[in-house]
Amino acid sequence: MPFILIALLAVVLILGPQLWIRWVFFRYGHDLPGIPGTGGQLAEHLIERFALNGVTVEETDPNRDHFDPNDGCVRLSPKNYRGKSLTAVAVAAHEVGHAIQWHRKETVFQLRTRYIPVAIKLQRLGLLLLSLSPVLGIVTRNPAGIALPVAGGLLAALCGAATYLVVLPEEWDASFNKAMPILIEGEYISAEQEGATRRILRAAALTYAAAALASMLQVWRWLPLILRRM
Repeated sequence: MPFILIALLAVVLILGPQLWIRWVFFRYGHDLPGIPGTGGQLAEHLIERFALNGVTVEETDPNRDHFDPNDGCVRLSPKNYRGKSLTAVAVAAHEVGHAIQWHRKETVFQLRTRYIPVAIKLQRLGLLLLSLSPVLGIVTRNPAGIALPVAGGLLAALCGAATYLVVLPEEWDASFNKAMPILIEGEYISAEQEGATRRILRAAALTYAAAALASMLQVWRWLPLILRRM
């Protein structure tokens, strides 16, 4: 029973941030009559306003809002690209904030290009080691054949998740040093909407961290199978 409670608590702590982010986006995701343009139109306007030459805007898959530095493209999910909601406006400004970081070659943007590929490789290594551990246990007929890959897999997966946390300063900068001042000073939002916009931008800034936590469930998924074979 205590193990079940601990497992449930772990799931809540791991999935909680991601569920909160989705709830915030949903809460402020309805179109408002006072917002004159869509998120896509705002992104295009800001790109022109800040002379981000070569940066483009396009629609992408749901929940896949991001700035792609390889193509120099702000990509917005359908609801944010076409919508006239606070979420659409705030997320568009956040992603343009990344485009500004990239265009200006700001040091904070280097965090993403330097550490996210490392995080992806470590997480893949961790899952590979975990998936191979039952096979190694059978081949070696020794508990160490499972224990060592499990330990290595867990360490790699944890390091991968932790690496995502390194990019938090970049995300925070895009939200609160770029997007929020732009939206307030340009009067793209009203004074009454500032509190809600801050919540949306906070959620946008924590998206990578929440995804890193959620990825840890892939590690926990393997543990029952591995423990049964030990």
